[in-house]
Amino acid sequence: MSPQLTPEEVTSAAERIVAAYSAMDEEAYFGSFDPQATFLFHGTPERLNSRDDYEEQWRTWVSEGWKVIGCHSSDPFIQIYGTTAVFSHSVATTTEEQGQRAITEERETIVFTRAGSGGIKAVHEHLSLNTF
Repeated sequence: MSPQLTPEEVTSAAERIVAAYSAMDEEAYFGSFDPQATFLFHGTPERLNSRDDYEEQWRTWVSEGWKVIGCHSSDPFIQIYGTTAVFSHSVATTTEEQGQRAITEERETIVFTRAGSGGIKAVHEHLSLNTF
C-alpha cells in the first residue's frame, strides 16, 4: 500500500498548480491533474468530466483572448485521509481578456491522491466565487 500523503507533499503539489496556472504553463498545469480528473467552475455551465474536457475549455478561453496575469493563494487548509487529501484555499486571480484586466476573488478545493510511483495528482477541482 502507498504511504499516507504528507502536508508537505500536498502543499508542494498545490504550489506547483498555482505557479503553473499563473505562468500559463499548460504542460506543467495540466500535467498536475489525473486524466480522469473532474472540474467544477463557476464560469462554466456544466461539470468538466476529464482533463481533456478542461483542456478543450482552456483552449477556447485562450482563443477568445483570455490569459492569466497572476494568481495568489492564501489561507490554505489541508485535510489528509490516507493516500487522499483535500486542499482548500482562497485565490486571487488577475486575468486579461481583450485588453481588459480583472481580479477575481475565489475559493478553491483541490482533491489530491497518491499516483503510481509515489507522486501525487489532482483528481478534482472546485472553484467558486468568494462573495463574502
